[in-house]
Parts: sequence; structure tokens; C-alpha cells
Amino acid sequence: MGAADVVPGVSGGTIAFISGIYEELIESIDNLSLSFFKTWKTSGFKTAWMAINGSFLLALFMGIAISILSLAKLIKWLLHNEPVLLWSFFFGLVLASILYIAKQIKNWSPIVILAILLTSILSYYITLAEPFASPESPYYLLFCGFIAIIAMILPGVSGAFILLILGAYQTAIDTINNLRDGLFTGNIELFKDALINFILLAIGAVIGIKVFSKILNWMFKHKKNITLAILTGFMIGSLNKIWPWKKVLTTRLNSENIEVPLLEKSILPQHFNGDSQLVMAIVFIIIGFLTILILERLGKGKENTKV
Repeated sequence: MGAADVVPGVSGGTIAFISGIYEELIESIDNLSLSFFKTWKTSGFKTAWMAINGSFLLALFMGIAISILSLAKLIKWLLHNEPVLLWSFFFGLVLASILYIAKQIKNWSPIVILAILLTSILSYYITLAEPFASPESPYYLLFCGFIAIIAMILPGVSGAFILLILGAYQTAIDTINNLRDGLFTGNIELFKDALINFILLAIGAVIGIKVFSKILNWMFKHKKNITLAILTGFMIGSLNKIWPWKKVLTTRLNSENIEVPLLEKSILPQHFNGDSQLVMAIVFIIIGFLTILILERLGKGKENTKV
């Protein structure tokens, strides 16, 4: 999930859904509240910890944090040096994810089909949105954290891409890299500045995930079929963002004064400017597709163990 959340266009929520932990994740987050301390006081820490599914959440969020901290630089390098192969891998991931989630829909009514169509169109137009510059306001960073975390736990909607649209993606990546670099190099000033941005993004994320998990938990419990249709639509529309072959329309300078794409248009491989790496791209699409099949099997194994 952490690796997926670093990449604009790929959702960590998709990985959670495929691996069979999504509903448990949403319900566990929804159960988090200040009543934890009341239960701790009256019944002990172990009872309170079990009530919020603490071991599950701790393991999951530690995994996400370790992945983001360790892979931020690698993903950044791959996006710059091997974009076609990276996007091909994630295209295969999302393509298989669409088939998997759509397979969970039990009743294909006109409402379900309409929900898929509308959310596909909405998600597609989100991928066409033009990013804008981020003001250096702490309130804006709070807002970005709030919106991005909602997208990160929603299959088919990329939190990293939402940050890109909001103009805060570079700030978020720099915050992660500077936090790690400041800690390991002993640069207190670098670490302090990064920590402030991190705390602002984190506070926004905590509020966002708590508010949205309650809504999503209710939807899965009472409107599961239509919820799955909405998620399927969001993922279909997001395929435009992760299509491996792009034509750069406009560029921008990142924090390191390197020119990177700002607006891009999906094109056919034969129209790609440069080596389309078609054969290797197909290989990586297949690898991504097979990765989801493996995760699906692991997810089924987890569900069978529960039973």
C-alpha cells in the first residue's frame, strides 16, 4: 500500500482491497475513538487494544510508513528514468484490480451500470485536471492531507495524484526525503522544517481518514453492491492517468530545478517520442496483472483462515 501511495495514479486502497483486508481496515479505523482511553481505564490496555484491532492497524501502518520512507527515492528515480516500465507495471495492477472488484458485484442492475459509467467519467476527468501551485500556507497543507488520505484509502483514486493536482505532491515527497535525510545526517534545520510540514499533512490525514472511514464503513455494510460499482468506475477512469505512453503537453521545474511533465496526453505506443519499449512494457503489464492474482490468492487464504 505504501509503495502504491507514493506513485501518482495508483491507489493504496486498491492493494488493500485485492489483498482481502479492505473492509477490516475501514472498520478498524472507524472503531478508533477517544473511548479507547475509557476502555483502557475500566477494562485494561489489552481489552482496549483488541477492541480497536490494534495489532492489525499497527502492523499495517508500520508497513506503509517503512515502504514510503524507503521507496520514495526509488519511485522518484523510476518516474524520471524508467517511466514507461513503471507505469506499465501499475497499469497491469489496476487492470486486474478492476476485473477483481467488478467480479464482487452480485447484482448487475441499471443503477449499478449507471454508477460505474458516472464514476468512470468523473475519475477520467480528474486525471485531466491541471495541477496548480501550492501556496505555502499551513491551512492549505492541512487541507491537502485531508483530501489526499481520503483518496489513498479509496480504491481507484490515487492520493498521490490528488496531491499532484493540488500542487502539493512535490512538497509531500520533499517532506519525506528531507525528514529522513535530516534525521540521518544530523541536519536539525532540514529535519525541523520537514517535521512541521509532516505534522500538518498528518493532522489533515487523521481527520480525513476518520471522517471518511465512517461513511465508507456504513456504505459497505448497507450498500455494498453500489459501493463496489462506484469503486470499479473510479478505477476504470484512472487508467488514463497510468497509461504508459504519454505525450508531454507542458512541463514544470521541480524543487531540484529538473524539468518534469506537468500536463500529459495518452497516446498509442507507435506515436511515442522515443523508445516505446513495447515488448518490455507488455511484460511488465503482465507482471502487474499476475501480482494481483497472487494477492487475490493470498487474500482468499486469509479469509479461509478466518473461517
